[in-house]
Amino acid sequence: MSEKNAQYYIDLENTYTAHGYHPIPVVINRAEGVWLWDVEGKKYLDCLSAYSAVNQGHRHPRIMKAMYEQAEKLTLTSRAFHNDQLGAFMKKLSELAGMEMALPMNTGAEAVESAIKVARKWGYEKKGVGKNKAQIIACCENFHGRTTTIVGFSTDPDANTGFGPFCSGFTCIPYDDTAALEKAITKNTVAFLVEPIQGEAGVKVPREGYLRAVREICTKHGILLILDEIQTGFCRTGKMFAWMHEGAKPDILTVGKALSGGVYPVSAAISSGEIMSVITPGTHGSTYGGNPLACAIGTAALDVLVDEKLDERAQALGERFRKGLRGIATDKVIDVRGKGLLNAIELKKNAGTARESCERLMELGVLAKDTHGQTIRFAPPLVITEEEIDWLLERIAQVL
Repeated sequence: MSEKNAQYYIDLENTYTAHGYHPIPVVINRAEGVWLWDVEGKKYLDCLSAYSAVNQGHRHPRIMKAMYEQAEKLTLTSRAFHNDQLGAFMKKLSELAGMEMALPMNTGAEAVESAIKVARKWGYEKKGVGKNKAQIIACCENFHGRTTTIVGFSTDPDANTGFGPFCSGFTCIPYDDTAALEKAITKNTVAFLVEPIQGEAGVKVPREGYLRAVREICTKHGILLILDEIQTGFCRTGKMFAWMHEGAKPDILTVGKALSGGVYPVSAAISSGEIMSVITPGTHGSTYGGNPLACAIGTAALDVLVDEKLDERAQALGERFRKGLRGIATDKVIDVRGKGLLNAIELKKNAGTARESCERLMELGVLAKDTHGQTIRFAPPLVITEEEIDWLLERIAQVL
């Protein structure tokens, strides 16, 4: 047990850290697999997975081994020089996504920014859009990151109030609305940027066939389909990528989070060689993007996903979890929704707020996170077992 209690660390953080988050009041200092321990020794089941960054489980031995071995040799060169890890990592990632070439970065927001830059440059150089006229369509209630460009096309007032003026060139349409997409496309449209499932909006799953229809519309009008799979990718929804449920292969795929198994910031935009050809020396880059430590970690993280068949685990255990949720406290639940092991319960007002439920779950040894007032997200590491799923359902039943 730590000599300092949780409140000491919470007070220290509140004093010296900008208040950009409202965390559940628990202080974690150790993790393994699906389990977390706080500074006072209490054990919790992780049902957030660091917003789906820890799909492979906390501190997976193969990923940690790769990190240690690479750290003893080389961690950073910048892209001014080649390193012996980058090419093989980009090959593995591109082939896993069924694409040809990737642009390595660090954070998810950087991957989205990269996709935006690639799409615009493609629009000017390949499609012939007039200078500085390129338009990108996004969806209401989206979450693609926190940069000033990205929050400029967010419809969440918490995300964008006070941060303008914003970058022009974006149009927002309702999610899961193909008619709105068709109507919004103009001669200057270069891309449609969308999440296969809107995670931060409350795990909103579109109707079946939406992504397939979106793919057809983008092809018909000669615009790029950009899928943000930073949260849904890498087996979270029961497929390696969520687009694979409907065969809606994007033109640009953005990935991050679980690309490193929660060990180190690694992200990328992945596409075809033809589209990526617009990126030439000096036009885009990152000091840390594609560094050898990140590449070694990312390579191991991808191998774990494939070798342990975590897509199949997510599919089977997700069905078990949703079936269990649908039998719990139906008088207090508006909706149970999700795909694979990305799931949510939307509570009725008579159940109290989602935050209150999350704090009660914390007392029972479960760490989940609320969103949008009445919604609780559940996204445990994909290495969770059937027994642990059933244990989790018992705790949720106690709270509801």
